[in-house]
Parts: sequence; C-alpha cells; structure tokens
Amino acid sequence: MGHPSSQPFEPEEFKAEPFQALQSFQAALKEWAVAVDALIAAETVVLLRKGGIREAGFKVDNRPFWLYPTYEHQKPELLKPNYANLVTTVSPGWHPGRVSIGAWAMITHQCELKEQGQLDRLMPHYIWNKDFTEMRLKWKPNLALTVVFLRVFRLNKSVEIPFEPVYGGCRSWTTLQPKIDASDSVAVLSDDRYTQKVREILALRDERD
Repeated sequence: MGHPSSQPFEPEEFKAEPFQALQSFQAALKEWAVAVDALIAAETVVLLRKGGIREAGFKVDNRPFWLYPTYEHQKPELLKPNYANLVTTVSPGWHPGRVSIGAWAMITHQCELKEQGQLDRLMPHYIWNKDFTEMRLKWKPNLALTVVFLRVFRLNKSVEIPFEPVYGGCRSWTTLQPKIDASDSVAVLSDDRYTQKVREILALRDERD
C-alpha cells in the first residue's frame, strides 16, 4: 500500500480481507480510552491528532497497529456530553496494572486542517467538542491538526498485557512487548459502510462556508 492520503480512492483498496491476512505486529497508537472504545463500537472512524509534546507533528504510519487505550489525559470537558459521561478522571501518572487490547487498525486516509470552520463541519463524525478543536488548533499553531481515518478490526477476545514503563510518556506511538495474534479479528464496519463514511467526511471537509 502507498501512503494514506485524502485523494479519491477505489473501495477495493480498503477491503478487509487483505488486512486480516496479517498475523502479528507490535506497533501501537496511544489514544484516549474513550476514543478507542468509540472506534471499536464503530461510532467513529476518525481521530484528531497533532502529536505529543516531544513530537514535531503527528507521524502517519501505513503499517498495522494496535489501539492502546490511555487514561491520564482524558478530559470530560473536551468531549461531547454522551462521551464525557463515560470518563472518570484519574490522577497524573496513573495507569492500569494491566492494559486491555481489543482492536487493531490501519490508517487509510489523512487530511491536515488549520481552519476551525472545516473542523466544525466534521463534528458529527468525531467524539470531541468545539473546545477541544479550538484548543488543539491553538497549540503549536504552525502545525495542522491531522484527521486520520482508521479501518478498525476488533479482536474476538480482548488480550490483557502488563503495563510497562515504556508505554508511558507523551508520545503517539509505542511498541507492545508481547506479540498479539491479530488473525482472530473482524472488521467493525463492512467494506461498503467504511467507504461510505470516508466519502461523507471528505465531502464535508470540501464544502465551502
């Protein structure tokens, strides 16, 4: 596969079958647990990323990766009400002793946005509120906010792994210590439904104010 882009695509490029032929890998994307749950439940197909404090923007990777849930930086006030109610705030530095890994994903598309109006049009398709997008645009304003589109595959049985110190820190990506078998998984959305959602979101992005 080539690098993901926001260009028009043929649905055949993102059929679930070739992805599910993959067996095991260790790369993992760290994301708020509430967002990981929404991806697994097929309530969204996008994340909004700008990279961690020590990163010069968000690095898009076209390899498969696990979705690693994080808890420390989740803020209910930056989420839509129905997602804010799912978050319990934790003290700085807190992490679970064991981490539940329930899904993996591939990034199929990305687009970089710097205008609030564009993000507002996409709001029905992500879990955060306007306070979040305004804050993220103002942080490192020279960097665009990257909208990444994820084809997500849910494990039929979640796997618990011990927390390791290497998983901490303000970084987007980490490497899981154990290898997890990805073969016993299923796409959370059909090929047609995923294609439709991506096209809907890109069409909203391209609308003029």
